[in-house]
Amino acid sequence: MTDLYYDIAGSGPVLLVVPGGAGHPMGLDGMTARLAERFTVVTYDPLGLAHGRLGLPVADQRVEAWSDGAGRVLDAVLPDGQSAYVFGTSAGGVVALDLLARHPERLRHVIAHEPPSVSVLPDGARHQAMFAQVCDRYRAAGLAAAASLMTAMLTSSEPTEIPEVHHLSRDEELADPMALSLRHVLRPFTSYTPDLDKLTSLSSRLTLAAGTDSRGQLLHHTAEFLAQALRGDFAEFPGGHIGAVQHPVPFAERLAETLVPVGAPGATPTT
Repeated sequence: MTDLYYDIAGSGPVLLVVPGGAGHPMGLDGMTARLAERFTVVTYDPLGLAHGRLGLPVADQRVEAWSDGAGRVLDAVLPDGQSAYVFGTSAGGVVALDLLARHPERLRHVIAHEPPSVSVLPDGARHQAMFAQVCDRYRAAGLAAAASLMTAMLTSSEPTEIPEVHHLSRDEELADPMALSLRHVLRPFTSYTPDLDKLTSLSSRLTLAAGTDSRGQLLHHTAEFLAQALRGDFAEFPGGHIGAVQHPVPFAERLAETLVPVGAPGATPTT
């Protein structure tokens, strides 16, 4: 059983935050600080990258392993008889879906923001192959080339030409969360297929979300498609795929309002 890495801030009902990428919570401080005015925010760091493990070897990752770890975090922090909210974005959104499907016992409501669960789409196999191509491009041509290809894929645009091949050294790769995501997370997480039957039965506790700036893009379409397929709610949040980093305060306020609408029992206004 692996160690658990997480941070806690604020007070109120428990809100578990599952970051995207390789799970490093970098850039989420502004959002979590705002949320901590209303919630006990528990930020999960599945690989411990923000807890002294950045630079250490990383194996290929599994959605289920992150989900099981998230469940263990909730076991550690939730008072007896209480349930938690969950917010996951990008790869963390995939984990949030798996957590709800496999460990729903103590979950009050889950928001999955732009999960790359493209297998559910009618042309899902093609999109999975494109994500695999991004991973292959990283291995063949380096980080900038892979990032350019992924941006083009998500936005249906032409990739920026990257003439130079630049491979990170092993030490550089281990110190770079984006590189770790491309090497060990992106392929298995975009290959994962959510349990649609189980999630449909739990749809009253699920909101799919996407950024307003992502309209017309692949992951906005994926979130909308999933919401319709599961008969769940769909909500738009400020910004794009990394809206939590781009617009931390309005993003946090939209998240809080989605979880606990103003006027609902137990709702606490932000200041």
